[in-house]
Amino acid sequence: MPTPHSRLLLAAACLVPVLAGPSVAASAASGGRLPATTLTTLQGDDVYESSGLVDRGRILYTINDSGDAAVVYGVDARTGETVSRTSYAPSVHDVEALAPGADGTVWAGDIGDNRADRDSIAVYRVRPVGGEQRAAAHLLRYPDGPRDAETLLVQPRTQRVFVVSKSVFGGTVYVAPKRLTTGGTPQQMTVFAHVGGLVTDGTFLPDGRHVLLRTYTSASVYTFPGFALVGTVRLPEQPQGEGISVSRSGRVLLSTEGVHTPVLQVRLPSSLLRGAPPSGQPDATAPSTRAPSAADRADRPDHRRRDAGAWAGIALVALALAGVAFLASRRGPRR
Repeated sequence: MPTPHSRLLLAAACLVPVLAGPSVAASAASGGRLPATTLTTLQGDDVYESSGLVDRGRILYTINDSGDAAVVYGVDARTGETVSRTSYAPSVHDVEALAPGADGTVWAGDIGDNRADRDSIAVYRVRPVGGEQRAAAHLLRYPDGPRDAETLLVQPRTQRVFVVSKSVFGGTVYVAPKRLTTGGTPQQMTVFAHVGGLVTDGTFLPDGRHVLLRTYTSASVYTFPGFALVGTVRLPEQPQGEGISVSRSGRVLLSTEGVHTPVLQVRLPSSLLRGAPPSGQPDATAPSTRAPSAADRADRPDHRRRDAGAWAGIALVALALAGVAFLASRRGPRR
């Protein structure tokens, strides 16, 4: 059951697509919510807060939100029964995300930080074959202080790791170093791009040239590496929708917190999949043996620029949330 804090975030999520900017609002409002079918319903009581999702065809992999152990659950896509449990670490802080990796692996992201007070976060590359499969912890830290995050992205071709922060006022995409170390001092990530707010999960599309990010109520497609917004659609209603996955065949699934909840299948409009990076733009995560030139740096996203519409949307969201908080405070008993 959503907490008061969650309900406030859900209310803000409804405002963000409308207020974040004209291009987002137009695409979100044009076609209503995406139609959905139920692929399966999660059985048993072990998966109670599906916060991340990876679709491998007959098997779906998921993790619970904060409070659970370091376990990746394998779920039969037809029956919804849990068919495997893979323990990958002695303990974790707040696992919020799951991303597909190479050679049948998945990446688990211990990246949640509601109070924004963690010195570092951790990502694990897990082989989810069941039982105890100890995975090395790759420690990372932000360049600009602690952040709450629920989204872990792994580029299909390069396996480069990205983390997307979660905030009402817009998310930041951070990229991890090319070579991840284990133990010792956490490695510092780098700011890579800026995206919309309240991102609860995301994934690369199979082409590696687009990223799909979701909130509680909407999903947006961005180009990669430029992170230019292609469009936004409204998602089907869910109790607290957090997980999203795209299989190699392009199947899009949605999961939500709660016991015995359905896993929904949706189809993205073809118009969202037509955007592509400008011709000649290099893959910013591809290995390189030379120092970046001025032209290379110019092709990277400009993290400092936001258009006037985006800033206006942020201001309106802030005013709306302040109004909600004010009204809530006045509902208390009067003396």
